[in-house]
Amino acid sequence: MDRLFDDAPEPAAANPRDRGPQGPTGTTAGTGGGGHGIPLSTRMRPTSLAEFVGQEQLLGERSTLRHAIESGQPHSMILHGPPGSGKTTLARIVAAASGAAFEEESAVQAGRAEVRAVLDRARERRRMGMATVFFLDEIHRFNKAQQDALLPAVEEGLVTLIGATTENPYFEVNSALLSRSRVYELQPLSVEQVRHVLQRAVDDGALGRSVEVAPEALDYAADWTAGDARAALNALELAAVTAGHGELTVELIADALQRRTVAYDRQADNHYDTISAWIKATRGSDPDASLYYLAVMLEGGVYPRFIVRRMVILASEDIGNADPQALTVATAAAAAVEHVGLPEAEYALAQCAIYLSLAPKSDAAKRAIRAARAYVGAHGAKAPPGYLRSANRAEGNYDYPHDRPGHISAQELLPPSVAGTRFYEPDDAEAAARERLRAIRVNRNRDPE
Repeated sequence: MDRLFDDAPEPAAANPRDRGPQGPTGTTAGTGGGGHGIPLSTRMRPTSLAEFVGQEQLLGERSTLRHAIESGQPHSMILHGPPGSGKTTLARIVAAASGAAFEEESAVQAGRAEVRAVLDRARERRRMGMATVFFLDEIHRFNKAQQDALLPAVEEGLVTLIGATTENPYFEVNSALLSRSRVYELQPLSVEQVRHVLQRAVDDGALGRSVEVAPEALDYAADWTAGDARAALNALELAAVTAGHGELTVELIADALQRRTVAYDRQADNHYDTISAWIKATRGSDPDASLYYLAVMLEGGVYPRFIVRRMVILASEDIGNADPQALTVATAAAAAVEHVGLPEAEYALAQCAIYLSLAPKSDAAKRAIRAARAYVGAHGAKAPPGYLRSANRAEGNYDYPHDRPGHISAQELLPPSVAGTRFYEPDDAEAAARERLRAIRVNRNRDPE
């Protein structure tokens, strides 16, 4: 294991402190003000299920997780959810309810020395009959070898591992570790739940000063932090410092937040969820929804090239010949992104999103190429008729369409064994193309009049 956790430097001196279930702070929601520099979000952290807010889908009566907590018999688990949804808090509650020692490390910073020290302390406790809960935040940051190295400790029960991640664990956590753990998905807190957390901080006197808090300020903070209770509490604390002994107003909260919290990670699940939502909203002909998801991506720092590539794809996949101009608009937007760049390129992106949303929709081109490729995949590539081959290999006479009335020849253009097969079937959205195709087929003797 010594070679697996070398990514972080060893400390100058080891400090094998034995942190209890409360963690390094040891403070709870009811301790009141001050906090001696401890952030409000830490001081307000619940220490029991009775204080915990949200995640009813995981903690309902007779649920597996609730039973594990109430029985004091925890199991290894992966907590998957957005920031501020309660992953760390839930891990501490699990440890406290079981009477186990609570060890906490972040995979961003933990290296060989930290993980080895945790497991060494766990062995010492086991000799004394005490269990250890090892909470590993950002577990997806560990590489495969580092995650595999935790398996023996989990299998032999040396530690109960609780991993936390904002990423999809089925993509980011090794299957061997997943098979020994339960995966629990935490949801973002609702505005009402965040508002409840903020009100409790005010009622408990956790702000530590005689500040009067306007109710609308709590409403504003709860609404603007996108389900992240930690961000809301931190903004409340900062605004309280600014207010001093005056009133904590909406303006002070807005100043503390500066801009709305956008829960977005260009490498995470919500990145792909958002582009998926944009595609479906645009395909669904809703320009307002299309602009909304476009704005989310731009606010989240998504590269405009990524967005405009999807626009070009959608122009052919979902619109096609129902409005051929859509592809021209999308490729023009791509050119604008290259020549102008952000921030001004957002206008071209918005124009394109609106155009694609309002354009008539047809997936006939997509269906056609998929049908043709499926046919070739099933039957192989047949040789074209001899008269269609290159000039030096031509066999027979090629009937030049421009020598025929209407520039249409009746000569068969598919291989003999493929003749008569249809791939392109335009629907009502491509009415003009459908009528043109019908007329061509009649003139080529492929359809009856």
